[in-house]
Amino acid sequence: YALTVGNSWVYHNYRYNFDTQIYDNTGVIDSISIVGTQDILGATYFKFRRLTTGNEEEIVFCNENGEHFEFLREFEGNLINEEGSVKFTNSNYEERVIGDFGWGTIYEILTDDNTTINAEAGEFSCINSERFARNPEGEQLPALDRIYYADGYGLIYETLSFVSSDIPEVIRQLNSYEIQ
Repeated sequence: YALTVGNSWVYHNYRYNFDTQIYDNTGVIDSISIVGTQDILGATYFKFRRLTTGNEEEIVFCNENGEHFEFLREFEGNLINEEGSVKFTNSNYEERVIGDFGWGTIYEILTDDNTTINAEAGEFSCINSERFARNPEGEQLPALDRIYYADGYGLIYETLSFVSSDIPEVIRQLNSYEIQ
């Protein structure tokens, strides 16, 4: 997960244009850096700072403008936050619940595929996690998002979708990075 103070990543966000059927650059940029560590209940977490700019339109699935902080650590192959929720796993292939809502439940599952991703920052060998939703009757809804992490680099690429659409609304991809 590249958990080292001083590491930084820059992501660009692209939104699907239904007229042209291509993804247009939104101008939304997420600049992320690890700015320190913090002890939380006896465990050391890395303090991630995210500065988002360019989202004056408040584009759905893009982060809101401003500075935000998140505390993450690695535990048994999982990237977890200070509340103990798994943000990503590189070792657990079991389906897990991400969120439960009146309209259905969002799940995520790690696939056994290694995928080469060509992002703006280069080519990366990634592991893939898939996020999807099921309605209360257990039927899978059309959306299928993919999240790609590369060992030693972190998040490379992810899609973000409305559960009713099989076309991702937004793609976030790594534009540049500095890993120590």
